[in-house]
Amino acid sequence: QVQLVESGGGLVQPGGSLRLSCAASGSIFRIDVMNWYRQAPGKERELVAAITRYFTTNYADSVKGRFTISRDNAKNTVYLQMNSLKPEDTAVYYCNARVATLGEYWGQGTQVTVSS
Repeated sequence: QVQLVESGGGLVQPGGSLRLSCAASGSIFRIDVMNWYRQAPGKERELVAAITRYFTTNYADSVKGRFTISRDNAKNTVYLQMNSLKPEDTAVYYCNARVATLGEYWGQGTQVTVSS
């Protein structure tokens, strides 16, 4: 089994920054892709950013230039640096990992609220 534990959410003012972390543990041979999704109230879950084990990244248009995804393969950890936050970034952020030979796993989610 694989567990994903997120941290770093909270309340921030518009224009502020937050850094999310997600650490994977368990019987992990290799994590091929690590993703951050988010889900706002009344909306569908959407992909925010993705990073492969070769550090190729992909971003939703709404966060390009403001968010940066990174990972530490040795620690099985993915990060999301969020700058210039807007109220519309308010959501529960979920970590997702595609683990070789085991499948797809999700974290429990961490709340990010952008409000003055």
